[in-house]
Amino acid sequence: MPLIQMSLMIHAPTQLCFDLSRSIDIHMQSMSQTGEKAVAGRTGGLIELGETVTWEAVHFGVRQRLTARITEMEAPRRFVDEMVQGAFQRFYHVHEFIPQPEGTLMLDSFDYTSPLGVLGKAADRLFLERYMTRLLRKRNEIIKRIAEEQVKSTS
Repeated sequence: MPLIQMSLMIHAPTQLCFDLSRSIDIHMQSMSQTGEKAVAGRTGGLIELGETVTWEAVHFGVRQRLTARITEMEAPRRFVDEMVQGAFQRFYHVHEFIPQPEGTLMLDSFDYTSPLGVLGKAADRLFLERYMTRLLRKRNEIIKRIAEEQVKSTS
């Protein structure tokens, strides 16, 4: 049951960071290396409380589908997405946005359980946790870049 936690300071308003983080379009842009696209549920714009999105992507050479639902939302401070169906046994992903004098502190907590019991735990140790950490870090860096570019362009 790995728990991946990250924090990132973004020099942009909390509402902007919150919205970029729940943008289906930004998510697809940040996951372009996996060919990830939204294929069902909310397929564009900003996902809202109770909505689902089904993602299709290629991971480890295998085309996969994963459906997540937004199960909690306290705009613009926090939202949670949870897996409804997909390759993991389960996941619970918390996105938090804490206003700071210089912008927003974005906290990301991805708690998941791999399938296949002992084999899944071995996969976590060997490669999966590092792989997921890289994907989340890349996504967060793209959110940061876009948010800070938008702030600069309006200044």
